Amino acid sequence: MADLTTEFLGIKSPNPFWLASAPPTDKEYNVRRAFEAGWGGVVWKTLGAEGPPVVNVNGPRYGAIWGADRRLLGLNNIELITDRPLQTNLEEITRVKKDYPDRAVIVSIMVPCEEQAWKDILPQVEATGADGIELNFGCPHGMAERGMGSAVGQVPEYIQMVTEWCKKYYSKPVIVKLTPNITDIRNPARAANAGNADAVSLINTINSITSVDLDNMAPEPTIGGKGTHGGYCGPAVKPIALNMVAEIARDPQTRGLPISAIGGVTTWRDAAEFMALGAGNVQVCTAAMTYGFNVVKEMISGLSTWMDEKGYASTQDFIGMAVPNVTDWQYLDLNYVTKAKISQDDCIKCGRCYAACEDTSHQAIAMSEDRVFTVKDDECVACNLCVNVCPVEGCITMEEVPAGQIDERTGEVVSGEYANWTTHPNNPSATAAE
Repeated sequence: MADLTTEFLGIKSPNPFWLASAPPTDKEYNVRRAFEAGWGGVVWKTLGAEGPPVVNVNGPRYGAIWGADRRLLGLNNIELITDRPLQTNLEEITRVKKDYPDRAVIVSIMVPCEEQAWKDILPQVEATGADGIELNFGCPHGMAERGMGSAVGQVPEYIQMVTEWCKKYYSKPVIVKLTPNITDIRNPARAANAGNADAVSLINTINSITSVDLDNMAPEPTIGGKGTHGGYCGPAVKPIALNMVAEIARDPQTRGLPISAIGGVTTWRDAAEFMALGAGNVQVCTAAMTYGFNVVKEMISGLSTWMDEKGYASTQDFIGMAVPNVTDWQYLDLNYVTKAKISQDDCIKCGRCYAACEDTSHQAIAMSEDRVFTVKDDECVACNLCVNVCPVEGCITMEEVPAGQIDERTGEVVSGEYANWTTHPNNPSATAAE
């Protein structure tokens, strides 16, 4: 059996699946249930400074985007950081860590961007015995308007400054949680690295309005006739998160900086993809909120089975393996050519591929009178649209054309030397250069 034991920043956990800082980790009761279900670690819901209490709304806190059959694709969250007393949280963290010494317990923190505020709270958190802290520089709603959360995460100088304070007053690992609400994710990651952060975690939620109530003419969720922007999370944000994780993993200025990946992890495959792009572990929220804590059992089983099939003895065997294959567009091989192929045995004659290609792509699929669909190789540019719209998995595939192969009907070279447009005789710039 594959060994899922993970060591991240020297913090050991029985598997790489941690619960992210969010409603599921708001209290001792939840965290104990999570550990009993099998989660390898938790990031406790964000603690704030002592002082005026945080007050959450008592109306709806979540908006949603659904797919077919009301499958939850994304949540919009307007909940703030913990509204429970700081001392209560600290006492609960202490008890949980004592009772579950083999599980990772990280404490998320968000206090005003003042050195004294961090100096005051850090010794209290360290006294709990928790394994590390996560600096919440990502929350895009409510707290950002108070100069915290993403208001800090969008300013690299602030990220470096606060990280340095935390390294000064706290002796255990410091993870910086990054906001995706920024143009280039590499800049805040570089700032965290410059401040000697031990790791970064990403992505936090994306600023969003998921829908509008057209009867009340207000964003949803609606509180007393008004709505606000919130943080978007769930399976829908996974592609954005994957790209941002990859950007940090392959950036020369942050290469080697440990990454805890967050963003739409719902299955073991999602986790494996993030880890292949350089993440040392993954954090989960929406999947737990949708399916309950026991969803981790499927993640553990699926990842272990896949690793056995691939011959990976530990997660370290495949972490970062995909990073060298992430490149900029200009370095893609223009001599690599594929063509679409339709399996007539699997085709259900729905015509989606034909409609999509004929109306919006390259008119590369023909339809006979008896609704047999075939690919016109001379028109096919291998855009993959037909594969993506086909409702039958595996019915349409992209098959590589051997280098130098000539289309027998047109006599044109479909791959090899002239497949590269920069050297093709019909390219005006190439002709001019000659």
